[in-house]
Amino acid sequence: MLWLTLFSIAMGFLETAVVVYLRKVYYPHGFQFPLTPVGPDVAITELLREAATIIMLVGIGIIAGKNTSQKFAFFIYCFAVWDIFYYVFLKALLGWPDSLFTWDILFLIPVPWVGPVLAPCLVSLTMIVLTVAVINFQEKGYNAHLKWKEWMMLIVGSLIIILSFTLDYFNYVVHGNSGNIWTPAAKQNMFDEIVHYVPSTYNWWLFGAGEAIVLMGIILFIRRVVRLPKNKSL
Repeated sequence: MLWLTLFSIAMGFLETAVVVYLRKVYYPHGFQFPLTPVGPDVAITELLREAATIIMLVGIGIIAGKNTSQKFAFFIYCFAVWDIFYYVFLKALLGWPDSLFTWDILFLIPVPWVGPVLAPCLVSLTMIVLTVAVINFQEKGYNAHLKWKEWMMLIVGSLIIILSFTLDYFNYVVHGNSGNIWTPAAKQNMFDEIVHYVPSTYNWWLFGAGEAIVLMGIILFIRRVVRLPKNKSL
């Protein structure tokens, strides 16, 4: 866990370093919405960099874990630590964000994700809680594996949280400032909208519902495991 933590913190700093360079070039007066247009070469590089980051985090989880549950747990743990320290280093180096409610662009795949900084930090803390539960039980001798009901709650809750991050952008793209409706036939113009997009509202109720479902899945897992003796197949 120590080396996984150090690895994730180091990755968080590398992510921060890239963003520092990008903001020096594209946002010399400070990051703000709408986003500054970038060339297709930079945009493609950013998309591939994000994909590479996920592959690295998945890879370290697979290497470190002894079974499927541990591999998944270590992946989300590394993701969570990486994400939290990304903001810690941004604050230390750039003095940003101004507050936990400052809007940020969180991800670009497959569409832009946006939301207040507090939201992804809460998700990261939830990931850490799940990891600690899985690893703690398994290290104590329990054959602690997530069951299908718990998996479904984690997946459904996560999808709702993702929807909360993308909903405002989708609403903007569909309706647009000009009143034009985006359709699949106009897909090639969808990302053009981001250079005019300024976040307006974040659906905290939707986010809270997703978080609640995820936490219920974690609680069900913990309650199920603690009722059974060690070394019992679950």
